[in-house]
Amino acid sequence: MLGLPQGNLLIDTPPDLRQQLLREQIGLVDAVIYTHDHADHVFGLDDLRLFPFYLGHPVPLYCSEQVEARILRSFDYAFRPPLNAHAGSVPQLEIRPITEQPVEILGATITPIPLRHGPHFNVFGFRVGNVAYCTDTNGIEPSSMDLLQDLDVLVLDALRYRPHGTHFSVGEALEVAHRLKPRRTLLTHVCHDLEHEATCEQLPPGIDVAYDGQQIQLT
Repeated sequence: MLGLPQGNLLIDTPPDLRQQLLREQIGLVDAVIYTHDHADHVFGLDDLRLFPFYLGHPVPLYCSEQVEARILRSFDYAFRPPLNAHAGSVPQLEIRPITEQPVEILGATITPIPLRHGPHFNVFGFRVGNVAYCTDTNGIEPSSMDLLQDLDVLVLDALRYRPHGTHFSVGEALEVAHRLKPRRTLLTHVCHDLEHEATCEQLPPGIDVAYDGQQIQLT
């Protein structure tokens, strides 16, 4: 979740979205932006159905064509004319396509960062000011590395110590951090192999494992 000048921008809608919003006491989602269309990043979308009552309009969903196609297939009922349905029976949503070009959302400039997620799948990371969020990736092209220069905080995929076909290992993530030299790196999308305190003790200065509920100041 990004607290932007004009509201809260949620990155992805995971299946446990409701529990996460309640835990963090987030009362309103003003818009959503998607990294990619895998189930663990999309399938909590129906939990947005309450927010249009407070917004007074559908929830904007910023996404690529691939994510849009997944949403329209998986949540087709939200885009059909209502059939004598009561208010709030389906989520009110408005899809707004994004590309690799920067986009203005809720008073801030969001820069999409093209990433590879395995050999045949592309995702977006996002940069806001000097903070970047790059999950679900095991490859960053030079053009995308250029977009990640001079960061205060880099949140970066690091699934486990062993190599993986679609995610960075810890070692690979450390190589990326060494090249980019952000002032702080937080490893995300970790699996049960990485016990938090023990892993943090082994990491270089300025690099830690992220945790649920962690807050970062946008710069």
